[in-house]
Amino acid sequence: MLLQVQNLRSNNMQYSLPRDLLLTFFLFSSIFSASHACNQIDRNYLLSLPFNTSSPSLNWSATDCCNWEGISCDHKGRVTHIWLPSKGLRGSVPPYIGNLTSLSHLNLSRNALSGFLPVRFFSAFNQLEVLDLSNNHLAGDVSLLFSSNGSSNGWPSSIRLLDISNNDFNGIIQSWFLQRAEKLDKLNVSHNSFTGSIPNYLCMHSPFVKLLDFSFNHHSGQIPGGLGACSKLEIFRAGFNSLSGLIPHDIYSATRLEEISLPSNNLTGPISNDIVNLTKLTCLELYENELSGKLPVDIGKLNRLKHLLLDTNHLTGSLPPSLMNCTNLMILNLGFNFFEGNISTLDFSRLHQLATLDLWNNKFTGSFPISLSSCKSLRAIRIARNQLEGQIPPEVVQLKFLSFLSLSYNRLTNVTGAINILMRCKSLSLLTKNFLHEALPTEDSIVDPDGFQNLQYLGLAQCQLTGQLPIWLSKLKKLEILGLSFNRITGSIPGWLSTLPRLSRINLSHNLILGEFPKELCALPALVSKQALMDNSSLIFSIFAIRNGTIFEFNSLSNVGPKISLENNGLSGNIPLEIGHLKQLHGLNLSHNYFSGNIPDQISELTNLERLDLSANQLSGKIPKSFISLHFLHEFSVANNNLCGAIPSGTQLQSFDVSAYEGNPGLCGAPLPNECGHILHSNKDIQDEEDGPAIRWSHISTILGLIIGFWGVIGPLILSHNWRVVYFEFLENVKNRLCVMVRNVLG
Repeated sequence: MLLQVQNLRSNNMQYSLPRDLLLTFFLFSSIFSASHACNQIDRNYLLSLPFNTSSPSLNWSATDCCNWEGISCDHKGRVTHIWLPSKGLRGSVPPYIGNLTSLSHLNLSRNALSGFLPVRFFSAFNQLEVLDLSNNHLAGDVSLLFSSNGSSNGWPSSIRLLDISNNDFNGIIQSWFLQRAEKLDKLNVSHNSFTGSIPNYLCMHSPFVKLLDFSFNHHSGQIPGGLGACSKLEIFRAGFNSLSGLIPHDIYSATRLEEISLPSNNLTGPISNDIVNLTKLTCLELYENELSGKLPVDIGKLNRLKHLLLDTNHLTGSLPPSLMNCTNLMILNLGFNFFEGNISTLDFSRLHQLATLDLWNNKFTGSFPISLSSCKSLRAIRIARNQLEGQIPPEVVQLKFLSFLSLSYNRLTNVTGAINILMRCKSLSLLTKNFLHEALPTEDSIVDPDGFQNLQYLGLAQCQLTGQLPIWLSKLKKLEILGLSFNRITGSIPGWLSTLPRLSRINLSHNLILGEFPKELCALPALVSKQALMDNSSLIFSIFAIRNGTIFEFNSLSNVGPKISLENNGLSGNIPLEIGHLKQLHGLNLSHNYFSGNIPDQISELTNLERLDLSANQLSGKIPKSFISLHFLHEFSVANNNLCGAIPSGTQLQSFDVSAYEGNPGLCGAPLPNECGHILHSNKDIQDEEDGPAIRWSHISTILGLIIGFWGVIGPLILSHNWRVVYFEFLENVKNRLCVMVRNVLG
């Protein structure tokens, strides 16, 4: 019995315990909820914010603002967090937002906010830890955002993160800007319009800062000293400004640095060998400056380096062998310097992570480094404009991910071997000005004519190659650009080029090509329809084109523009009427050939045309009036032909220089000095002169008629007496009758 009572008590306790816990939970929940009830004053301020949103409106319908989207409160119900990034917010930031005095986190980044921030905005928040206003359209002089007279004690000591990047802020960042920001961890003021020097004593006021980003502004002067005191500094960026002078030496004392990014400035002097103290460095970007001297001999000690970009400077000397100890390198860009030495002696085989290698425009000698074939991750190689010799080694085939190869302007040989290797490349092969005076490989000399599966750009210009356009080009089904200018190619333009579905830019200029413009070429799919246009993805390295002496840089194939260039050949015949089908063309150059006949009116159907050159041919007739529809035309020439008539007026054709029309004596009208009235009068005189013999024969026939009529009457009167008697008797009778008639009328 006692056991049963004990069991009953035990069971009652089992049931009562959960009920007690549940009651306690509700009790604490009520207290907790009551303590978190939104402060009504803060709630009213939030409701007054003039934010509109292009996306679904904010979920701010609940009574308790602490439960609103993007809002958090403390235990007193005071708003501490406004966290609304990427909400499509529009409007301005009002002054009364500073009345939210408990605010510690304000994130309005990646919206469309605009206008000026309120005066004293930055100094209004005493407890602010995080301020992120990046990626908006906010403006104003930062120095005036602390107080009305520009003076301030700086940021609150609580600030840890400050990001106002990608806005329209301006002014000078004063030295007191961060003088109280002792807890600052990250500062990003990039992509604005700040001027003046980068503030001094950054690390004195903020010794624990990890990120400093001043890039993409208008800062000038030297990089301030004292960065070595930033014991926690990991990232320092100040690129794309107008900074000058030397790299401050004490920066090499900030041993926790992982990234130094100072590109596109005016920095001078050498890179100190003390940089090897920064053993944690993974990214060093100093490109587009005026740095000089040699690379640090012990640079290989930076074995954590992943990105080394030093291109476009004045660096000299050979590459130190220790560079090959940077086995984590992914990007090595040393182009456009004055480096020299035999590049084939360098052992790249340990750089297994290397994805892009750019050594272009230096003075390297030797042959293509075979050791690069061990860099299995390579996607792009550019060693153009050096002094390499020999052949492209067959080991390049092992680079399965290689999509960009530029070896132009070297002294390479064996074009057939190069084509057999490069037919396996994924994307671009730029081999301009190599293989001098060799013959274009034929179908028989190509190992695998079906191997061209991915090649998008084949550049073999300025090689003086001989032979005809080979049939294996028809296998390049992904080819978008074919560059074979400045060679000695003969024969005609084959119609099978039109079978290449993505070909949109053909440059066969400055060759020895004969025949006509093939009508089949007017059916190129990529030039007929937008749907077949080329890939617009970004290139790993930019490609360059020279136009009228100006160098243009392109970062995608689509930006190069659809064009057909056939100038300086021996082409003849009429320009086909079917040319009007190539509606995607941006450029057409048929100059310096022997084309004859009229300019096809159908060219006016190429409404995307920007450049048209038909000069130095044997074209005749008039310039079609329909050319007024070529609204995008900004380069034009029909000089040195046999054209006549008036230049169509009221169009952009009058905006071109006189040289665009010279060498056509029959042309008239602006911009030519000869007026069309003078030309037409001269033409009439010419016509009269041409019709002169006909006019003289009509005069002669009239005179002959008069003579015959006169002598037909007078001759018989002189020669015959009887005719004279009869004739005068007839005249006497006529006279008598007239006298009788006159008397009767008067009587």
